[in-house]
Amino acid sequence: MSEAARILGVPHQEAGQLLGYLARRGWLSRVRRGLYVAVPLDARQSGAWIEDPWVVAARLFSPCYVGGWSACGYWALTEQTFRTLLVVTARRVRHRNEVIQSVPFHLTVRNEDALFGTVAVWRGGNKVAVSDPSRTVIDVLDDPSLGGGIRTVSDVLTEYLGGEHRDDSRLVEYGDRLGNRAVFKRLGYLLEYSQVGSPALLEACLARRSSGLTKLDPAATAHGRIVRRWGVRANVALGSPGDEW
Repeated sequence: MSEAARILGVPHQEAGQLLGYLARRGWLSRVRRGLYVAVPLDARQSGAWIEDPWVVAARLFSPCYVGGWSACGYWALTEQTFRTLLVVTARRVRHRNEVIQSVPFHLTVRNEDALFGTVAVWRGGNKVAVSDPSRTVIDVLDDPSLGGGIRTVSDVLTEYLGGEHRDDSRLVEYGDRLGNRAVFKRLGYLLEYSQVGSPALLEACLARRSSGLTKLDPAATAHGRIVRRWGVRANVALGSPGDEW
């Protein structure tokens, strides 16, 4: 609203009245209180206009990026589809789950200095930040719930390591920069489970193991066996029951 008042050169209240009038006439669509988007001319007769959720996220939650399962889908690291858009933001938010223009959003909050490893992509005429493939993998290893659970994360990692986006050095760099050594414990465990040939990456993970015990999936309640090599409690079965690596 303040931006509209500044652009139009009118008082805040008058700008609000004008925006409301344009919304009622179908020229604007109200995303939420104080935020409106222009409705394309060829869409004015098709009912309520819904803005691209990625653009909405950038406007409402900046500084932020699209990450987790949404970035996995964008980079074709998973075939699973998630209707909820996952947004990593440095903005303080009152609710972690919101529905905006009928689209569900899930918000996870990080410090602004943790919003690294992103690329800008065009959505229509707007640039929106999304985590690059390596940062996406590190994020879901750091918090498997952001990838839909450790089983999905395991599949994402396998797809990443076998695809064009693989960059082992960047993976280690991002893991170091994020500063959670549990990332390397999960990564090392999953590398050996999937039997992907990556000795240098395995050594990097072994050198960065933290002390203590880390749950493979923090959200799972099962106890599971302890894999002492990695300091991991394998509390989720990734393959057939009884599978071991």
